[in-house]
Amino acid sequence: MKAREFDKRFDAGEDVSKHLDVANARRPEQQQKRVNVDFPLWMVRLLDKEARRLGVPRQSIIKLWISERLENAS
Repeated sequence: MKAREFDKRFDAGEDVSKHLDVANARRPEQQQKRVNVDFPLWMVRLLDKEARRLGVPRQSIIKLWISERLENAS
């Protein structure tokens, strides 16, 4: 199926998921890369306190705050 036909069906509200190969789908620039960062204990405590308050893991807080900072730097 050509992209034009796919778009037409999608826009018409048709379920086009059967035409997608989601097993091999990738999100560019979204691959994960593990990095190790050492934080002072006082930072870890404050991160954990905020994570508990929001009900999310510490890693989520760190990712969110770094992401916000990088978006503002651009």
